[in-house]
Amino acid sequence: MIKKFFSPLCIFISILLLCYIFYKSEIVWQGARRDYYFFYYIVSVSILLFSIITIFLSQKIKTYLLIFFLSLSFSFYLFEAYLIVNDSSLRKAKIYKKKTGNIYDKRSKLEIYNDLKKNDKEITVTIFPFKHLNKSNSNFIPLSGKSNSKTIFCNENGYYAIYKSDRYGFNNPDEEWDKTEVEYLLVGDSFVHGACVNRPNDISSKLRNLSNKSVISLGYGSNGPILEYASLREFFPDRVKNVLWFYYEGNDVKNLSDELRNIFLRKYINNINFSQNLKKKQKLVDNLSDKIINLEKKEAAKKAKLSSDLKYKIYSYLKLNQLRSNLNILLPSKRRPPTQNVIKPEFKEILKLAKELTEKKGSNFYFIYLPTYKRYKKIDNNDVNYNKVKSVMSELNIPFIDIHKVFDKEKNPIKLFPFEMYGHYTVEGNEKIAQEVFEFINEKNFN
Repeated sequence: MIKKFFSPLCIFISILLLCYIFYKSEIVWQGARRDYYFFYYIVSVSILLFSIITIFLSQKIKTYLLIFFLSLSFSFYLFEAYLIVNDSSLRKAKIYKKKTGNIYDKRSKLEIYNDLKKNDKEITVTIFPFKHLNKSNSNFIPLSGKSNSKTIFCNENGYYAIYKSDRYGFNNPDEEWDKTEVEYLLVGDSFVHGACVNRPNDISSKLRNLSNKSVISLGYGSNGPILEYASLREFFPDRVKNVLWFYYEGNDVKNLSDELRNIFLRKYINNINFSQNLKKKQKLVDNLSDKIINLEKKEAAKKAKLSSDLKYKIYSYLKLNQLRSNLNILLPSKRRPPTQNVIKPEFKEILKLAKELTEKKGSNFYFIYLPTYKRYKKIDNNDVNYNKVKSVMSELNIPFIDIHKVFDKEKNPIKLFPFEMYGHYTVEGNEKIAQEVFEFINEKNFN
């Protein structure tokens, strides 16, 4: 019975595969990565032709082919299971124990929040602005977290990073807002937010120590270009010397696509006079943060019981995500899968608006390009968008500080990531970024 349907099934699967490749190449990536998907077009068409040929093969050969494909599939999924079981968290725990003698904190953010809440009723967690974007009929989008509170951030280095938020809910010493002049004003996502390291090991603190001058970060996790520009519009202090716009190649373009879908947020790029007056609404932001935390506690409890991410795990397993990621290393750089969507025209417009706002305030504007771990692990590359971003900065006459070139000089760039695994930068990585930015701007001002 199976042998009877072997050829039609092969044809059906190969057609589905060809349609999926077309969808990814022409719809998701809008034809921008056709060079990458060309190889898969050839493979899928070859499989389709082979499937058609099997119609004319003998039943004995079909039996052999069926056994071969079943054995191969079983081997792939068995190896995928091995890669999942041998996950990174176990390796991190062993390395952390060996290096520090301490136990890797495996608690979830909810668990550590509940534990610390027993002794500090005011402790909070990071509430990312993007969480407000999917709310229907939203007419208020906070751009920061709860103010003047110990805030639990994230854990990639064996411990949870915790900081005291400032009067506007950002990760800064509050007194920075009282300084008569700000040397560096930073906008960006979690890298600028200070992800998974404590002060003084975040980029802002490193710049503060290098310059011995005031530094303010408006960075917040998962921010994309519109949220970053909105933060600049809402919280731009008086007398800022340099504005530093940090761009992360791992997800900024995808974040922009998500942000553009929010009608309320688009007001910032459609109307240069639009403002939520967030500096005067921090109490409202604080109250909303508390409400969201309570809701997330309930959701987290449900997830713990229902394992709501099981569908995603099954989907990832069926797609052989772990196996494919490891095999991608063997591909030539041009054939590695891209991780970013196509840069939309609005990206250039947002940077143009940000530069104009900065210059209107009498400040200098700099663009800092942050590379992803996957680039150095040779899992993929983002050179199409990398070159596009450089081109946009050149057209807008914006100074481009290339951290990719800084990291690429290292013998082992992945050491700049926690446990040499995917994540944010280590303390050493933040040091190198701050040093490059500091020297670049000083040299430019000197010349």
